[in-house]
Amino acid sequence: MAKRTFSTLETFLIFLLIMMTAITVALLSLLFITSGTIENPKGFPSTESPQATQSPTATQGSTAPQRSTLTQGPTTTQVDPVTTTPEPPLFQNFSGYHIGVGRADCTGQVADINMMGYGKGGQNARGLLTRLYSRAFIMAEPDGSNRMAFVSIDIGMVSQRLRLEVLNRLKSKYGSLYRRDNVILSGTHTHSAPAGYFQYTVFVIASEGFSNRTFNYMVTGIMKSIEIAHKNMKPGKIFMNKGNVDGTQINRSPYSYLQNPLAERLRYSSNTDKEMLVLKMVDLNGDDLGLISWFAIHPVSMNNSNHLVNSDNMGYASYLFEQEKNKGHLPGQATMCMARGPGQDMIDSTRIIGRALYQRATALYALASQELTGPLTSAHQWVNMTDVTVSLNSTHTAKTCKPALGYSFAAGTIDGPGTFNFTQGTTVSDPFWDTLRDQLFGRPSDEMKECQKPKPVLIHTGELSKPHPWHPDIVDVQIITLGSLAITAIPGELTTMSGRRLREAIKAEFATYGMQNMTVVISGLCNVYTHYIATYEEYQVQRYEAASTIYGPHTLSAYIQLYRGLAKAIATDTVANLSRGPEPPFFKELIKPLIPNIVDRAPIGKNFGDVLQPLNSKYRVGEVAEVTFVGANPKNSAENRTHQTFLTVEKYEDASATWQVVHNDASWETRFYWHKGLLGHSNATIQWHIPDTAKPGIYRIRYFGHNRKQDFLKPAVILSFESTSSDFEVVTT
Repeated sequence: MAKRTFSTLETFLIFLLIMMTAITVALLSLLFITSGTIENPKGFPSTESPQATQSPTATQGSTAPQRSTLTQGPTTTQVDPVTTTPEPPLFQNFSGYHIGVGRADCTGQVADINMMGYGKGGQNARGLLTRLYSRAFIMAEPDGSNRMAFVSIDIGMVSQRLRLEVLNRLKSKYGSLYRRDNVILSGTHTHSAPAGYFQYTVFVIASEGFSNRTFNYMVTGIMKSIEIAHKNMKPGKIFMNKGNVDGTQINRSPYSYLQNPLAERLRYSSNTDKEMLVLKMVDLNGDDLGLISWFAIHPVSMNNSNHLVNSDNMGYASYLFEQEKNKGHLPGQATMCMARGPGQDMIDSTRIIGRALYQRATALYALASQELTGPLTSAHQWVNMTDVTVSLNSTHTAKTCKPALGYSFAAGTIDGPGTFNFTQGTTVSDPFWDTLRDQLFGRPSDEMKECQKPKPVLIHTGELSKPHPWHPDIVDVQIITLGSLAITAIPGELTTMSGRRLREAIKAEFATYGMQNMTVVISGLCNVYTHYIATYEEYQVQRYEAASTIYGPHTLSAYIQLYRGLAKAIATDTVANLSRGPEPPFFKELIKPLIPNIVDRAPIGKNFGDVLQPLNSKYRVGEVAEVTFVGANPKNSAENRTHQTFLTVEKYEDASATWQVVHNDASWETRFYWHKGLLGHSNATIQWHIPDTAKPGIYRIRYFGHNRKQDFLKPAVILSFESTSSDFEVVTT
């Protein structure tokens, strides 16, 4: 390797990195946390669940994202004493399933918290584009003997800590009704939701600490959605439909895809999976209950320059479907239970892609006629993924590895490039970075380096355990069958060919033991997060996805073997004989957020909510009405939930002489920006992008916030406030 030299600027940046890393590592063992609180709203469930791919600019996977809806919060990590909630009576004499749907807010913190997905330092939330929701679907056999809960959550991915806490609370509330084997928690994979809800050190560092405030808000939102679905269960039917979606994805690592055997590639017309699968749920009268759709896309139109919390294109597709099914209701409150994109900016791209997904899902939903019938069965195991022996053929075996991240992990991808001089496709180590790593974390073992080849190990996370393990060893593998549909819950992101191989293997296993013509759908980002799952061939060239395949080159083969075991157990009715596996840990003391809580202050002579930049007196449709108020930190609102929205747009109705809310902060037409100043000062700017559908008349904008106050030697308190802009007129011409 040629000798490398560094400029003065590079030398300074490297020195700065070393200092920051050393400080961070020192803080890891010093900073710890305790607990917090939460709540809810309503709407129509439409779930779109990811199959690990990427939006029109970056699609590299088969990890289907989800979309869902149809319905409508203080807690700690300790569960309450078991007080089993009585099950609603189920009507048994019908053909179909009992179906319950529920939705609840799980937004949490929208300021002073890192966003989860890009791992970019400084990409902290500074406001809100749309709220985040947990959408729960419960299905049970007519006699109620077997059931499942599928929960689609507008977050980057499900953390192990999140799942364990939800399972604990479900056990406390419902006894053995909802368990590890029949509950799937799946993230939609937006990269614009709060981080801070993980327990493994890599993710805690990427999150800049553990936010108990956000963690509890998410847990309570998930629980609330399940509770609503549980209460709303009624007899119904489920129909399935499939169809292709064009123009919404690309494969962001086509070179990796080309490493797969030519004969295998020739079986497919594209290097992405274009098929969308839709489940349509209706009651016995044929009235809509909900929708779940799976589509292989990495659903990220919002790039790493974004600072507004939102659910990205999958969330927008859900938003459109839910608004269509709940006309006349505000979003979320219906009374029924560095990438590029095709648009002018990332928000426009989100709309375009989301609308395309919505339109295709709606069309498939309308024509869904293949009814699902038959038993409901669930199979689950906890597996130590660092020690799986894989049978490659009749004479050879291989093993998975302790987790490690490769050099190309630090290079990032086209939708979120990394920093420094890391590049994709790196298969040799660099003496400089190896030396720096060895000084900070120690040397990786020879065993690990050999196991992970040809990945050059950048960080040997599986051999780091302070203050807690850096990556999970114990992961969930899970399949739930609903008649002829097998929902496969994957704890990571599959590349396109990985997804195809896994689906085919599971389908073939079912067929071998008498369950013919099963439809296998992959639901990614479920239950625990373990980065990517590349094929063995893709692993050899070590682009981003392969460098992020933490358990080594035989990771996919191990998962195929494990999921075939689950499929066989279901098909042969031997699920009861499956080993439970080693239970994962639940760490109680985690690193505090690096951004401290400080007292909010208004400028001298001003109060919270005072208008700093007023509105114009008149606007036309298509224009943007914008007003700025004296603000307070929005993260306070995740603790004191006096208000359910940061803003409303209201229209004056002459007939009733009242103000009617026409938009809130869950509407895609509104934006809530928070501008952080010094010493606790801040401003809040609210925008209303006036749609063509706005009716002419008199309007106003209202701001709802919470400020943190602390008197000398007294505990901090969070106080609510609200403010109203001046009236303004909207005209159509």
